[in-house]
Amino acid sequence: MINTHSLPYGISSINFIIESNKLVDLILPNKVQPTSSGSELVKNALANPVHGVDIIDNLHAGSKIVISVNDKTRPVPNSVLLTPLLEILSNKGISQKDICILIASGTHIPMKPEEFCIILDQDIISKYCIFAHDCDDTSNLLFLGETSSGTPVYVNKIFFEADLRIVVGDIELHHFAGYSGGVKSASIGLCGRKTINTNHLLLLDQRSIVGRYDDNPLRIDIEEIGRMIHVDLSLNAILDEQKRILGVFFGKPVDVMREGIKLVNSISQIHIKNKYDLVIASAGGYPKDINLYQAQKAMTHASLFCKDGGTILLAAECREGVGSDGYVNFMKDVKTIEEIKMKFSRQGFSVGPHKAFQIARIIEKHDVLLHSSIPDNLVKSLLLSPFELDNTNLSKLIEKFPKERRIAILPYATACIPTFQLED
Repeated sequence: MINTHSLPYGISSINFIIESNKLVDLILPNKVQPTSSGSELVKNALANPVHGVDIIDNLHAGSKIVISVNDKTRPVPNSVLLTPLLEILSNKGISQKDICILIASGTHIPMKPEEFCIILDQDIISKYCIFAHDCDDTSNLLFLGETSSGTPVYVNKIFFEADLRIVVGDIELHHFAGYSGGVKSASIGLCGRKTINTNHLLLLDQRSIVGRYDDNPLRIDIEEIGRMIHVDLSLNAILDEQKRILGVFFGKPVDVMREGIKLVNSISQIHIKNKYDLVIASAGGYPKDINLYQAQKAMTHASLFCKDGGTILLAAECREGVGSDGYVNFMKDVKTIEEIKMKFSRQGFSVGPHKAFQIARIIEKHDVLLHSSIPDNLVKSLLLSPFELDNTNLSKLIEKFPKERRIAILPYATACIPTFQLED
């Protein structure tokens, strides 16, 4: 008997078969049914802020409002979230000309105006001022000092000088910040490269890991940056693997995070008894596998389910390639894991090369095979192994493992983290 399995891949999927085996586990996020439509959940959240806090009540005509939204690498339903928020602002007498929407690019290449339609409805684009943040545009950055961890805080001038600053995004697991959401959209997405590089240096701390919030040093620094740049309100959604809105929270960022994390954990925490010999994983399709820079997050999650010495097979389309010239250039003269660590330590932290360090920590313990559209020679230069995921190659791969092998299939790896329970 055989079982057919499917992995999201770009906007399509990859199907493959595995002979029926009681040691093959399909691992999916826990099912949570939305209580109403996404738009109704947003309206309810806006009408009922967490802990009843609503700074919007203090607005008046002429107030300058800045709203940050995520760029195309995040599957956030921006228009569903923005439309009722903009209606409320309009009802408070705020003119469209006094509202600016900033696309939180972080260190990503800023989106071009012709790309705005990927993340925003044309109605919003036609009515509001929209800019894509550029972390290297020093003329539009203000220096506010340093955090207690020594992170220099350079923030987008338009954002900081507004009367009210609102971040719109989603809360989900994050491979070293613990969780996305809250102030992170602005603390990282709307700050300068020096700010982001210095903050991300904290990922070297063993506590800067997925699913850790209160005592995650990197996240603690993000929260401090958020206070320094005066993030006033968060409107955050929690999505399932079909990108349906399961919950929405609005209010002060920390309050929103605490409520949102409860729902995220109820979806993502998967109880397992043992780790697996082979983990076959997907990032969940587009845009989470838009490039390797983003899809690496799925690799991190898959590694949590994989035995030391086991194998991870990651299917990620990567239609935009690696997604970081800095990462590719860093790897040009590197041949081993040790060389990655030495070069990274010698050069100091910077975003892009940090992906090499993160992946090095994974391939130090696991073999990583990559099925993608990235050319094989480029994949090999990153110390990963290109793999054509078809039934023949998969069967040959599985035969290499012991008879009592355990295989996990994670179609939505970035939405799952393991928790362990004792054998019965």
